Amino acid sequence: MAEYTFSTTMPGPIEDARQRVIEALSTEGFGVLTEIDVAATLKKKIGETIDPYLILGACNPPLAHRAISTEPAIGALLPCNVVLRAAGDHVIVDFMNPESVLTLVEAEGISTVATEVRNRLERVRGLLAG
Repeated sequence: MAEYTFSTTMPGPIEDARQRVIEALSTEGFGVLTEIDVAATLKKKIGETIDPYLILGACNPPLAHRAISTEPAIGALLPCNVVLRAAGDHVIVDFMNPESVLTLVEAEGISTVATEVRNRLERVRGLLAG
């Protein structure tokens, strides 16, 4: 089974990296449906302090439509999460590997969608690393 994430590192701060990630995602047809500030949530809910940590829920509507049309319950595995986490003066960007996650779905055609999503996210990673 493939690793469940693939990553890149970019200069911080996380706010600047966040904007670059969103712009790079848009070049491959992804929008950000959700944004979770994990650090702020943990501070508010349980009083714990961690380094900045964001989860972006990225979605490419045509690919999501193909997947949902093939297997309606697949929405439980969507959107594709992209994690931004501070590491000193850099930000690590972790991409969910759709090929790994979508191996849970045995519907015909899902692996093709997963590969296309992975290829697009790999191109996003390349934009951020370059």
